[in-house]
Amino acid sequence: MSKVYFIGAGPGDPELITVKGRKLLNSADVVIYAGSLVNPELLKGIRAAVYSSASMTLDETTEIIRKSVESGKKVARLHTGDTSFYSAISEQIEKLRELNIEYEVIPGVSSAMAGAAILGQELTIPEISQTVIFTRIEGKTPVPETEKLSELARHRATMVIFLSVGMIEEVKSELLQGYSEDTPVVIIEKATWKEQKVVRGQLKDIVRLVKDAGIKKTALIYVGESLRASEKSLGKESKLYHRDFKHGYRK
Repeated sequence: MSKVYFIGAGPGDPELITVKGRKLLNSADVVIYAGSLVNPELLKGIRAAVYSSASMTLDETTEIIRKSVESGKKVARLHTGDTSFYSAISEQIEKLRELNIEYEVIPGVSSAMAGAAILGQELTIPEISQTVIFTRIEGKTPVPETEKLSELARHRATMVIFLSVGMIEEVKSELLQGYSEDTPVVIIEKATWKEQKVVRGQLKDIVRLVKDAGIKKTALIYVGESLRASEKSLGKESKLYHRDFKHGYRK
């Protein structure tokens, strides 16, 4: 029996898919891709039969996979970004397990990491933030009580918020339960796509910033003091390259 490969397509720029992901995509017999999110440029030149899952249910995609695998075909299931964040591969994997279909997950570049690269900074700055929280506000998908945005905001760590820009008023209200009004924020729409937008400001202005930019979906919200590093020197250094820091490779 053949195998199914769940592949992280990267954030949008077709050159940001991994080498392994690209090879598997090129050699696949069948490709099912998240049609509303994955850049179609990635599909140019491949030999596979291609299906968009944008209008499909879980059962419909599973049936295509089952028939393909049973006929000896290699299947690539292409998801945006990295499969570990909000990709909905978990329920797909459960279906494959029920059918005894072998699968493998190929990681990709998350839009969260691509956004930090666009800003030209790391998100963990010594003495300012050593924690990054990846989350979303509660919408149609329930969020555990202890993971409400208002609860997470109390940590004042660097935060990257997915799937929430359409509820920006609620996002602001919950973030203010922990962060101050002048906390830096950045909103990045369609990171690494040609139509990418980057908006900077402070938490107190986040609603206006989003509305003025016309951003309604497919955007990440970054919050935290570490974001100041993309605009000015913070004078904070890690121990890793300090001349007095000793480790196994430098004594």
